Amino acid sequence: MLNKFPLWKNMMILLVIVFGLTYAAPNFYPPDAAVQLSGQSGAMAIDEAVLEKVEGALAEGNIEHFGGEADGESALVRIKDKDLQLRAKELIQAEMGGEYIVALNLAPTTPDWLSSLGGTPMKLGLDLSGGVHFLLEVDLDSALAVRLEGDLGEIKAALRDERIRYRSLELKGNQIIGQFRDADQIDKAMMIVRTNFRELQPQSAPGQNPLSMVLNLSEAATNTLEDNAIKQNLTSLRNRVNELGVSEPLVSRQGKNRIVVELPGVQDTAEAKRIIGKTANLEFRLESQGRGGESFEFRTPGGQGPNALLEKKAVITGENVTDARASFDENGRPQVNITLDSSGGWQMGHATRDNIGRRLGVLFIEYKTKLEKSISDTGEVEIIPVPFVEKHIISLATVQAQLGKQFRITGLDGQRESSELALLLRAGALAAPMYIVEERTIGPSLGADNIALGVKSVTVGMAFVLLFMVVVYRAFGLAANVALGMNLLLLVAFMSLLGATLTLPGIAGIVLTVGMAVDANVLIFSRIREERREGASVQSAISAGYDRAFVSILDANITTLIVALILFLIGSGPVQGFAVTLSIGILTSMFTSIVMTRGLVNLVVGGRKIEKLWI
Repeated sequence: MLNKFPLWKNMMILLVIVFGLTYAAPNFYPPDAAVQLSGQSGAMAIDEAVLEKVEGALAEGNIEHFGGEADGESALVRIKDKDLQLRAKELIQAEMGGEYIVALNLAPTTPDWLSSLGGTPMKLGLDLSGGVHFLLEVDLDSALAVRLEGDLGEIKAALRDERIRYRSLELKGNQIIGQFRDADQIDKAMMIVRTNFRELQPQSAPGQNPLSMVLNLSEAATNTLEDNAIKQNLTSLRNRVNELGVSEPLVSRQGKNRIVVELPGVQDTAEAKRIIGKTANLEFRLESQGRGGESFEFRTPGGQGPNALLEKKAVITGENVTDARASFDENGRPQVNITLDSSGGWQMGHATRDNIGRRLGVLFIEYKTKLEKSISDTGEVEIIPVPFVEKHIISLATVQAQLGKQFRITGLDGQRESSELALLLRAGALAAPMYIVEERTIGPSLGADNIALGVKSVTVGMAFVLLFMVVVYRAFGLAANVALGMNLLLLVAFMSLLGATLTLPGIAGIVLTVGMAVDANVLIFSRIREERREGASVQSAISAGYDRAFVSILDANITTLIVALILFLIGSGPVQGFAVTLSIGILTSMFTSIVMTRGLVNLVVGGRKIEKLWI
């Protein structure tokens, strides 16, 4: 019988409707502003006693709170007034001290039965929830220089072992350049390099001194080094962001040497910039006993202090640190307890065993950016970021006994610095320094305005489409409108279930989807009209309208879907947000416009003898 779906198709449509209602429902439960507390060590118990202390600090600060809960690993307290969330964090941090990590968070309010089914609300992007955006540039030249410095030291050691003499062997730019006494010595040196340092390639140029050796890192090794440096920095940044407790952060690579960090919902932008923007490392160096060392100032609160001479070669660096925890010494002064990996522990033990009585310095290295004025080619004044490096001694203590894998750093400027230093070391060392080249902050009020305007645009656009369909296609327009509403519900449900992030361009994609969703119905209904004008019966016209318009609808949607996928693959954040909603919207609209509207039409007029069709 024409225009009658079998039972399984009707059941499928019903299940899809239930699915859409279920997984779109969590978006009607907005999250509560909350403050989360966790220990710097996984062994720290966060129990009811800790929770009571947290709630007591909030009560003393006259901050209304509710829904406190502790699970042994962390505690969470909901704040009634979102504007007081940052103040609540400050009070809790002051009360609990540096042994705890206090972070802003959003506590879900989704009912348990929905959560048990995997229902979660859509994630909101930076432009909708507010927060901080950083664009960081990785100094890959520094990573290359560090690699070549290591190779230079190993080559010198190899030449000494073989008793090969050279006049000079040094690093100039991105090349290792050596000068030798005679041809026999340079031939032996080249043989050692070719045998043991295969990634270093000898270079020659017209007029080059025959007794000179010029080595470059091969292109393949350079590409691998740069790629690994970016990956290591991405890992380190993700670890830092995770310790900040930010909900749904984004840390991604952009281009060859840039990293994008977006922290939705962050209100304390100063702390975010300190943690994300601070690219610091540690070097442990023995105090120099001669004139060949480097002179550094102590990192005192006033920025001044006596100089100390440290050896150029580091015993270990921050790369050897596996764990770092902030605490206090026996005199109540802040310190950081360090745990090294096996290699670092061996190197530290070997260096301190033979140097008891000497002083060991902890050198704190920060990579920063300052703004300087410059005159462009057109004569205009430009403000350009200039990277620079600061190195200060934070501790210089006498080695009393051989050190091992665990020891402590003292001499820090307050509890905040000890906590930040522990976080940076615990998150992992950076393979190359990074500099902030772009910073944007979007306030929560602007994000709320964007949401309101986005909802308004979808509402207005949908209202005009609904009105048009009813006026032009009458009863069939009503069926299309029901399907359009279901399409929007399915789009929200799939985005929630897949964990897709909704951005302002994503809302534009939803508006576009609303318009595109009825295109298929316009084609179908127009085809039904043509069939009726040619004398076809009502049931035949409906069947032909859906069947013959399907190919055109499929072609149009596939081409649009291909474009959306290309946008997602080659685009950045905002473009990807648009592409995601557009792609999902195309798929859901295909189902609702073709299958669901036909199901509604079949339910009303299918199999019946009707002479007149209101379309």
